[in-house]
Amino acid sequence: MGSRDGSAVDSAEAGSGLAVRLHQDAPIPLAAEFACAPGELLALVGPSGSGKSTILRTIAGLYRPGAGRVAVDAETWFDHSAGVWLAPHRRRAGLVFQSYALFPHLTTVGNIETALGHLARGQRRARAGQLLELVHLAGLEARRPAELSGGQQQRVAVARALARDPKVLLLDEPFSAVDKTTRQRLYRELAELRRQLRMPVVLVTHDLDEAMMLADRMTVLHRGRTLQSGPPFELMAQPDTPEVARLVDLKNVFDGEVAEHRPDTGVTLVAWAGYRLEARWQPTYVPGQRIAWAIPTASVILHRRDRPSRGERENPVPGVVTEFVPLGGNASVAVRVDGAPELPLFMTIPTHVARRNRVGIGERVTASLLAEAIHLMPREDRGTPERGRAP
Repeated sequence: MGSRDGSAVDSAEAGSGLAVRLHQDAPIPLAAEFACAPGELLALVGPSGSGKSTILRTIAGLYRPGAGRVAVDAETWFDHSAGVWLAPHRRRAGLVFQSYALFPHLTTVGNIETALGHLARGQRRARAGQLLELVHLAGLEARRPAELSGGQQQRVAVARALARDPKVLLLDEPFSAVDKTTRQRLYRELAELRRQLRMPVVLVTHDLDEAMMLADRMTVLHRGRTLQSGPPFELMAQPDTPEVARLVDLKNVFDGEVAEHRPDTGVTLVAWAGYRLEARWQPTYVPGQRIAWAIPTASVILHRRDRPSRGERENPVPGVVTEFVPLGGNASVAVRVDGAPELPLFMTIPTHVARRNRVGIGERVTASLLAEAIHLMPREDRGTPERGRAP
């Protein structure tokens, strides 16, 4: 998908779902455009200060930007050019804050009932009970927030957000305050809840693994700008620019040059550090053009010392291990490639494979770069050298 997600926004504005276009220069720069369909979970990712929470607050009506439009199911909540601005209480948006923002003096049921003002008093208790059952908290109606675990407080916050019968559910870093075990359980519960809710869900997160696990689509933001939107695995493997590649933590980003196209075999040859690498055919770029290229760490394959395989003929590059970091079942390995001493090439391999092949700092190894995973991008015009820039 393109960097602006424009077609998705146009489609959402014309029919169902959430469509957002926000623009202003100050005080918080914004140039964000994205859409989220009913039943879809969209993750907004980017570094601190990229505008993620501001965008969520704008959708909910808690922040008014200089220009733009927010529409849900063809109902306009904000349109600067048309002078439309609906107050928060008139927007059917369910917002879960990072801190959960529960009222400490109220019980679980009482917290949920605060969002049920649209129902008659006699109906609120029954509806609150239904929502507690939906989030697996039946039986805890009388407890106050201080008597609940972090995960239980998060569930109350979700139930309160759903109490408004929202057209869109907004989640602002909802898992950041709980431990890893609780977080995994809440992930499963959110996935189950989504199957029962036919509404757009927008998740703000700084955790790329979380976004990959939960989201149908992901939007990368930086300094308030939408850089790229698309399915998480596609976006991680095929970023539009080196800037996006770095923001999604794609470690292997280098400069090179298109050497040749071979359409009969579906191959584009890339010149890099004295090597001619085979990549999948990418005819957008012309021979002689300077480009950036990237490859995921999982697509850099270590050659086995004891039994070479046929696949190891695919873009082999030798070098010396400069970094070896075991990370549980996997290890992160950095290699100083022969001919490119200042450009570390990263790979992720199972720890037992590393041990079997005696991988360690100072050891010589050879790795293959899978051609199908080599992705070309326009070269960045950088004023100062960065990691991954060819000398």
